[in-house]
Amino acid sequence: MIKRKNIIKVAIDSPAAAGAGTLAKTISKHYNLFYLDTGKIYRMIAYLKIKFPKKFSQKFIKTKIKSLKVTDLSNKTLLTDEVGTEASIISKVKSTRKLVHSFQLNFAYNPPKKFKGSCLDGRDITYNIVPDAEFKFFITANVKTRAQRRYKELKRLNKKISYNEVLKSIKKRDKSDYNRKISPLKKTKDSVLINTTNLSKRACFLKIKKIIDRKINI
Repeated sequence: MIKRKNIIKVAIDSPAAAGAGTLAKTISKHYNLFYLDTGKIYRMIAYLKIKFPKKFSQKFIKTKIKSLKVTDLSNKTLLTDEVGTEASIISKVKSTRKLVHSFQLNFAYNPPKKFKGSCLDGRDITYNIVPDAEFKFFITANVKTRAQRRYKELKRLNKKISYNEVLKSIKKRDKSDYNRKISPLKKTKDSVLINTTNLSKRACFLKIKKIIDRKINI
């Protein structure tokens, strides 16, 4: 695999709806980094499984991942609760993770030349995908706050779902993500913990910006 030299690599892990995606996008835009929401890849595969159950196989997944473009991950359908639950199940499959792993590595270490580096967020980025990242963060928030955020997000998409259903789904996702045998969600010792429960988006960004600026301006 080709690895670009002298690039900035930011790795972010977080449970569902902690605000990591929003932060990662802001960081990427500010520092001109290539952004990849790795969880969306599993959501895309889950979406394909739901939409094409008869065609779904490892060969089918491999073909789709090879032709996958980052713009494909902006599909709003991927945000549904049904897709999220299925994605959590799919992410436990070792063969699927292996296919997704190579896709993630390529973008992490060889981002398009117009970018100064890469910023990836997911569940196992800090220790499995980009273990040598210059900057590692673990973004979290209490479960009720996360459920409220996801509920508002789904309502904006006109999804008919209750807050309690979302809360139940978030708790189920947490249990699955933290306890799976393959690449479980965990905070590494070298990751900076950022709790977003009582922080605004701006305050979270400034906290991370201070950490990054301190190192890149040396």
